[in-house]
Amino acid sequence: MKRPPAAPPRNPPPIRKERTIYFSEIPPGQVEEASSFLAGLSGLNVTPHPEQLTIDISYDLHDHSLEELETALIDKGFHLGCALLVKLLRALYYYVEETELHNLEAPERLLKKSQNQAYIQAWERHPHGDHDDTPLEWREYK
Repeated sequence: MKRPPAAPPRNPPPIRKERTIYFSEIPPGQVEEASSFLAGLSGLNVTPHPEQLTIDISYDLHDHSLEELETALIDKGFHLGCALLVKLLRALYYYVEETELHNLEAPERLLKKSQNQAYIQAWERHPHGDHDDTPLEWREYK
């Protein structure tokens, strides 16, 4: 028995993210080194700002996540910024990206179809035709 031809693989639309990675002041010169390291990764646009101790990056969420990139930098020995606001933003971005990736893997739930299905089943069980139990003389009451 022949199988039907396989459907072409779906290319999901890109989910572009633009983030800023903050570095600590010590050791000096790590912004340039980190930007050259990140520029070597595919699908990643890097714009260093050494005077602000930051690197602006943009990437597709299907390819990279901020948590993955910052973990790679920490593993290479870079020191990221540790101000309270930076930590809060980092935690928020990690959570949002993780949630988006999780939702991409979840099957699509057709809520409207399931709700309509319940009404269809109820209608099929309902007796059809003229089943009015009202006596005929009450129906024609004048």
